[in-house]
Amino acid sequence: MTKPDPVTTEVIRNAFGSIACQMNNNLARSAYTPIIYEMKDCSVGLLNADGHLLGQAPGLPIFLGALEVVVKATTEYFGGPEIYKPGDVYALNDSYMAGSHLNDVNVFSPIFYNDDLIGFGATKAHWLDIGAKDPGQAMDSTTIYHEGYRIGPTHLYREGRPERGVLDFLCRNSRLPRSIWGDMHAQIAACRTGERQLAELLDRFGRETVEASSAEIFAQCERMDREVVAGIPDGVYAADGYLDSWGPGGDPVYVRVTVTVDGEEMTLDLDGSSPQTPGCLNCGFAQTISAARLAFKMLINPELHVTGGTFRNLTVKAPEASVFDAREPAACQYYFPHLGLMIDLFFKALAPALPHRAIAGQAADPMNVLFSGVDPTTKEPFVLGEATAIGWGAYEGGDGSNGLINYGGGDLKNIPVEVLESRYPIRVHEYSLRPDSGGAGRWRGGLGVEREYEMLADVMVSTWFERTLTPGWGLFGGGPGAVTETTLSVNGEKVPVMKVNQRPAPAGARIHIATGGGGGFGDPAERDPELHGSDLVDGYVSA
Repeated sequence: MTKPDPVTTEVIRNAFGSIACQMNNNLARSAYTPIIYEMKDCSVGLLNADGHLLGQAPGLPIFLGALEVVVKATTEYFGGPEIYKPGDVYALNDSYMAGSHLNDVNVFSPIFYNDDLIGFGATKAHWLDIGAKDPGQAMDSTTIYHEGYRIGPTHLYREGRPERGVLDFLCRNSRLPRSIWGDMHAQIAACRTGERQLAELLDRFGRETVEASSAEIFAQCERMDREVVAGIPDGVYAADGYLDSWGPGGDPVYVRVTVTVDGEEMTLDLDGSSPQTPGCLNCGFAQTISAARLAFKMLINPELHVTGGTFRNLTVKAPEASVFDAREPAACQYYFPHLGLMIDLFFKALAPALPHRAIAGQAADPMNVLFSGVDPTTKEPFVLGEATAIGWGAYEGGDGSNGLINYGGGDLKNIPVEVLESRYPIRVHEYSLRPDSGGAGRWRGGLGVEREYEMLADVMVSTWFERTLTPGWGLFGGGPGAVTETTLSVNGEKVPVMKVNQRPAPAGARIHIATGGGGGFGDPAERDPELHGSDLVDGYVSA
């Protein structure tokens, strides 16, 4: 295979990313529910015939590598790549195979060129209701069977023909069948976009050139990752912390991270962390690998696109039947809180070795509030899931960002107030930054947000908020950020609702959410007085 010239390789590198972005755009534009077309709770990628990533659109970085896992698991399940035919579409959401919760449904299709398999278009998107014991999702599930239908590798379309029994099953077992149908076919449309545009790329440059360029891109990514890791002092680095609980009324959950750097190789070991919990705070090992890759990427070549050549010098280990490698029948609805803490602890462990790249702690996962009920106008059931922003940790040379989604959310957005109020019987009374929530430091931690909802009809509220035991910590003398506070007001009585499932909230009730802030970086006494004055003027801190 002839090595392509650098200019052609760079054009093809960007073409892979452009195709993935167009796939993602088509998914968002044709999706049925706001959780996809507004919040962008989805991830899209273009893979080669071996299931290695060519290009991935901005989306949820917690899914880094997850699309590869799904394609490879399906290929292995059916006995080899010869099972794929033009026009096929597959689905998979099994938490133990794909990693995350069952609501994240993977839909992908094989791509053929001159009758040869050349790649895959793959998508992952959150389906609002998949028949769990409660509408949307259950914060108090204790087994995977509480959480909805579980799909192993399954045909949705076989050589272009719909598997009507499967499609009927998926829609019939949801409280929101039109949502399922619409979002599923938006994912299929995204896959078809990838099929068409990858074929066009091969028409333009030729198959040999495209494949040679992708091999060169993979080699470049691996080489650059190895160079950065080789610059970290060899050694063993560790950090640990606790989550508040594994569910409503549950016990704290311990997470321990040990990072070993040996030359060009890095190992992230989670030995000593909590065994799988009796609640829904668990995940499959595939999702742990994805989260570890996210942490690695934020410190190692963050400006370089992720490809099939990235992460080749990263090894991830977790104990079997632990919170990071759950086994059947463990519930997996809340798969991110312990992963978010793991990512934070990874940064904390490596801070002494990489002080110029280190990030102070963030508030991790105080972001989940879910409303369900019957809309009094349409008389139809509704489910609304909200992602609430938090404060990020500061770093050397800069304050933490205010009011962003957590590390795992990436491109995830909150639903605009105008969309929320027009589609659901809920009014938003406040949406603001939370003063004094960022940790003090030479560089201040980012601020959390305050958001208050009023119920305009009888609604059931579920919440999952975290990290009061281990808030966003400061580094190198910086202070911790504020912790999350959440209260439900009914007839003038306020009660805390950090973790509740299907709590009745009658018309007129309000829920107020104040999310946590990020940790500060450096000695607060060294903060530039002009920056402190600006914080006072802007209302970021009080007098």
